[in-house]
Amino acid sequence: MQRLLSHLKPEIGFNTVRHCLPRSCLIHTSSCKFSTPTGSQDLVVKCPYGDTVIPETNFYNHVFQHFPKYGKKTALIDGVTGREYSYNEVQESVVNMASGLVRSGMQKGDVLALVSPNSVEFCTTFFSTLAMGGIMSTCNPTYTAEELAYQFKNSNSKYVATIPSLLPTIQEAASKAGCVEKMIVLGDDGGVGEGKNMISYQSLVNDSGSRFPSDIKLDYKNDIAVLPYSSGTTGLAKGVMLTHYNVTANINQLDHPQFINFRDPNCCLMSILPFFHIYGMIIVLASGLYQGSPGVILPKFEPELFLNAIQKYHITDAALVPPLILFLAKHPVVNNFDLSTLKTITCGAAPLSAEVATAAKERLGIDVIRQGFGLTELSPVSHCCPTDVTNMGSVGVPLLNTLSKVVDVETGEAVGPNCEGEVLVKGPQVMKGYLKNEEATRITVSDDGWLHTGDIGYYDENGYFYIVDRLKELIKVKGLQVAPAELEALLLQHPHISDVAVIGVDDERSGELPRAFVVRSSDELSEQEVEDFVKEQVAEHKQLKGGVKFIKEIPKSASGKILHRLLKKDK
Repeated sequence: MQRLLSHLKPEIGFNTVRHCLPRSCLIHTSSCKFSTPTGSQDLVVKCPYGDTVIPETNFYNHVFQHFPKYGKKTALIDGVTGREYSYNEVQESVVNMASGLVRSGMQKGDVLALVSPNSVEFCTTFFSTLAMGGIMSTCNPTYTAEELAYQFKNSNSKYVATIPSLLPTIQEAASKAGCVEKMIVLGDDGGVGEGKNMISYQSLVNDSGSRFPSDIKLDYKNDIAVLPYSSGTTGLAKGVMLTHYNVTANINQLDHPQFINFRDPNCCLMSILPFFHIYGMIIVLASGLYQGSPGVILPKFEPELFLNAIQKYHITDAALVPPLILFLAKHPVVNNFDLSTLKTITCGAAPLSAEVATAAKERLGIDVIRQGFGLTELSPVSHCCPTDVTNMGSVGVPLLNTLSKVVDVETGEAVGPNCEGEVLVKGPQVMKGYLKNEEATRITVSDDGWLHTGDIGYYDENGYFYIVDRLKELIKVKGLQVAPAELEALLLQHPHISDVAVIGVDDERSGELPRAFVVRSSDELSEQEVEDFVKEQVAEHKQLKGGVKFIKEIPKSASGKILHRLLKKDK
């Protein structure tokens, strides 16, 4: 491994566009420094750390297997109230609630839709559903009734769990969906009480536990554990069928000292990423509980609450998204807090430029800021930058038990190092498929198990991957590809730009032209200055000839991805 690291190139920006080397210059496996499978697939990259054993078990059993050993150690901390919950308490609540769900009539294979911000109750509801053989479908709590109704109906959710303040929206959505039979009111039910179709969370966790189903029979490679929704590479949101084996595999693939290591006795996690999103669900909530590190739960991002939690609880590790790292790098309020215990940040869900990562690292004195890569369809991680590698522009190497390659977007043929194309992944974390959508499944996953990520990227001579952009978001200027993420990373280097997004706008002569939507930190910054800043640093076809528009906020998903499609409506 040291030999591999010694040959790493200098840091390369996350969105640096590479040109494909001539075929005669390609580095083949006979001389390549990265590990590849033997045989004819000589342009496939695998993990440099080998493989691991993937157990076939209920995901709940896998995550909770060490709880008796952890015992009275703190598992979860409510970052708002300060209340702490031990591993014993969490397990007792999960066992009781699973028993209560069985008592209420829930059966193996029934779907429970969970619509809630982060909380201890979210954790209990999530794992109790899995423990009794149910299927967990997590929902974005900011969704409208129409959006929720679609997910309820498509997933055939018989149960819905939510917080009191969301009840009116949930009831409207349930009425539209027509499949919801019972609702669980989490936390303090505000006097809602129980009725024919209403269940109090408190009554479930106060159950005797006598009906806890310890003998649930599951087909771990086929029975669904988690059913989050994703648009995939294109189209409407689809139910992503992740089996118990899929999510168990990803927990184990990440459990390596070079990837996700929360086993230090002084480790404390920041649990601010939404648990309804696969990133927060698996990387933060499940991995933290499995590896025995306490997690400080915050329901949403509020600057001072976030910073105070890091300071108060001596947070050491944080899985974040680019907007939060940008906040840490640039916002003046950060100077008012002692964040010296924060040593490792793992970033995913959206592109992070090496420049922003470096700025945050230097400002806070953080030891490690690294990126990972994945999709909901990958449970969710396929690549991660090793802890001891400082190449912040890369999303890293494939995880244990994972193969990855890059294929030409036109021919589908695998290409070698430094050649851009679509990134494909194969491994035990690849989803079972999309719910009730065989056509979309066939488009996304090949017959031999390769998942098309829809992301454009390349890998270098050492097997480190770089993501350029989403395939569907590439801008075509006179037939030449322009990656929005590349220009976004460049613009964020400007001292008076706090956030930015780039889209393509139609142009009769060129097909499309890049346009930047900019959040400025100084009113003195002009459109012309922004255009000139870019013009000095990129080729002509990448210049902002589509113009610059100043806006107050860049629209983003809960996981931090820029919602380019919303900007296109406003172009």
